[in-house]
Amino acid sequence: MSGSGTAAEEKAGSRQRSQVKVNEYKENENTDYVSLRPIQTTVLGKTAKVYLTPFSLNTYKLGQFKCPKSLLEKNSNNEVMCKKTEIKKTCRMLLTPKMKATSSKTESTVQKPSLDINTESSKLLYKSTSDVVILSDDVESSQDGESDEDNTPGLDDFSGLSPYERKRLKNISENANFFASLQLSESAARLREMIKKSKPPESKRKKPKKRENEIGCRRSMRLLKVDPSGIPLPETPTQPTPEEDENPLLPPGPLEMVPENRDDNSELLKGFLLTWAEMSKSSSKNTEQKLSSIKSYKANLNGMVINEDTVCKVTRGAVFSVALHPSETRTLVAAGAKSGQVGLWDLSQYPKEDGVYVFHPHSQPVSCLCFSPANPSHLLSLSYDGTLRCGDFSRAVFEEVYRNERSSFSSFDLLAEDASTLIVGHWDGSMSLVDRRTPGTSCEKLINSSMRKIRTVHVHPVHRQYFITAGLSDTHIYDARHLKPRSQPLISLTEHTKSIASAYFSPLTGNRVVTTSADCKLRIFDSSCLSSQIALLTTIRHNTITGRWLTRFQAVWDPKQEDCIVVGSMAHPRRVEVFHETGKSVHSFFGGECLASVCSINAMHPTRYILAGGNSSGKIHVFMDQESC
Repeated sequence: MSGSGTAAEEKAGSRQRSQVKVNEYKENENTDYVSLRPIQTTVLGKTAKVYLTPFSLNTYKLGQFKCPKSLLEKNSNNEVMCKKTEIKKTCRMLLTPKMKATSSKTESTVQKPSLDINTESSKLLYKSTSDVVILSDDVESSQDGESDEDNTPGLDDFSGLSPYERKRLKNISENANFFASLQLSESAARLREMIKKSKPPESKRKKPKKRENEIGCRRSMRLLKVDPSGIPLPETPTQPTPEEDENPLLPPGPLEMVPENRDDNSELLKGFLLTWAEMSKSSSKNTEQKLSSIKSYKANLNGMVINEDTVCKVTRGAVFSVALHPSETRTLVAAGAKSGQVGLWDLSQYPKEDGVYVFHPHSQPVSCLCFSPANPSHLLSLSYDGTLRCGDFSRAVFEEVYRNERSSFSSFDLLAEDASTLIVGHWDGSMSLVDRRTPGTSCEKLINSSMRKIRTVHVHPVHRQYFITAGLSDTHIYDARHLKPRSQPLISLTEHTKSIASAYFSPLTGNRVVTTSADCKLRIFDSSCLSSQIALLTTIRHNTITGRWLTRFQAVWDPKQEDCIVVGSMAHPRRVEVFHETGKSVHSFFGGECLASVCSINAMHPTRYILAGGNSSGKIHVFMDQESC
C-alpha cells in the first residue's frame, strides 16, 4: 500500500515530466551514487520540508560543484532544448562515488547511502539517480514555461522571478541550512572558551629573592656615620644655612656699621671710616665739558692695567652692584653682594686685605649702589628686601631712607641732585616717589605702571623730570610731573624681543639711551628729542647669555666719554669691552691671569681712568692708569 501511495504522489507531482531510465546513468553497478541536492517533498497542507544529508568536503575540490553555464543561462529556443546526454554528464559530475565518514567529535557523522535501501525510504529521502533525471526534466519543463508547483513548494511567492533566479534562491537557502547543520559557531565558541581557560605563561621575569646573609655593595663609612671600629658616630648639630639667615628682615631704623670681617677694633674702624668721610669731590660735574677725541681716549684706555694688588675678594657671593667714589686722591670702591653685604675697599691700603671692610645692612641682594652727589660720604644702597638705606661714614651708621615690606625693590635713582627726592622701581612693575625732606620717615607716592616688571630706573641728567624704566620686553620713558596712580608712559621703545636687563641715559647730555637685552643685542637710541618717538641708531651684537650662576650684563656709559659704553664679555680670554655708539669696538681690557672670570657688573670713575668690575664670586677687578698705581 505504501508503494502504491508513493507512486500516486509521484504521478501527481510530475504531470508533464517524462520518465528517463535510470540505467542510462549508471556506468558501474558496484558504484554507489548519492544526490547532492536534497529532496523537497510536498506534505499535506503544502508544507515544504527539506531533508539534508551531511557529507564531508575533504575529498572534493571546489571546481567540481560549479554547474555549467549552459544549464543556467536563459538562451534562445534552440538552446533550451539541449541534449539529455549533456545533462547526464553534468549529473555524473555532481554524483560522488564515495562518502567518507568523519570523526563523531569534530564533524557530523555521515552514513554511506546505497541503492539497496528500501523503496519507500528512497522515495522519501534520497532518489539518487532519478533525482538528477527529474532535475534535468525540471530544467527543460521550466524553460518551456511550465509550472513546477508540486516539486518546488514555497516558490509561489517568487512567481515574478525567472526560473534561473528561483533556482539560485533555492540553492542559497539549501546551502545556508547545510552550514547551519554543521554547527560551526558552537564549535568556535567552545574553542574560544578553551583558549581563555589555558592562560599563557607569565613573561615577566621574577625578581630573585634577597638572601638575608648576602653581602651588599661597599659603602662609605663616613656617609653611614660609622666609626672605623663599627661604633656609630654622634649626630652633629644641624647648622643653619646662609640662606636661612638672609630671609629674615632686619629691624627697621638705623643700623650701626659693624664690620663682619674684623674683630672688635674700634680704632682701625674709626680711622677707616674717617678716610671715607673726609673724601669729597674736588671738582663739580661739568655738563658742558667737551668730549675728547676717540684717538686720545683710546690712548688713555691702553694705559690702564691690572695686577694682583688690584684684584681682591670683597664680598661673600656674587656682586650685583659696583660704585666708585668720586675722590681724585684715593681709589675707593663699594660693592653690593647677593648675600646683602656691602663691601668697602680702599686700594691705598697695604696689604690689600687690610683695606677691605664688609658690612651687612640688608638681608637680600643689594642691586643698586650710589654715592650722593651732594655729599660723597653718603652711600645709598637698595635691596630686594624692600629697604633703601644711606650709609653715613661720618656717623658710622646705616640710616633707613625708605621701607616697604609688601614689595621688593629692584632699582632707584635720584630725581634731585641733592638726593632729596628719589624714584624707586619695584619688581612687580610699580614705582615709588620718595621725598626725604619730610622729617622723620620719608613720604612716598605709589604709582602703578603698565609694566609687569621693572629692573632698572634711570633719570635724565639734564631734564631730571624724565626717567626711563626697563622691564621684561618693554622700555618706557615717564614724566615725573604728570605721574598718577595709573600712569601711561610718555614714550615706549618696542624694538626689543626679549627681556631687558638695563636702560640708561648718556651721562652728560642724555641724548642717547643704551639698552641691554637677552636677545644678545645692545641697542642705542636717539633721545635728543623726547617729544616724539625715539629712533634706533645702532644695534651691536653681543653675547648676553650669562646663564644661571652669573650676574646679568648691564652696559653702562663712561661718564668721561658719553659716546662710549662699557660691558662685560663671555668671550675667551676673559675681558671687558668698550664700544662706540656707532657699534665699533674701541678697546678690550685683558688681564691675563689676573682676569680669569667674567666681570658682569662694571663701573667707570667719573673723572679718572679707573674701571672696577665685579664677578659672581665676590671679587673686584680694578684697571687703572700706571700713575695711579
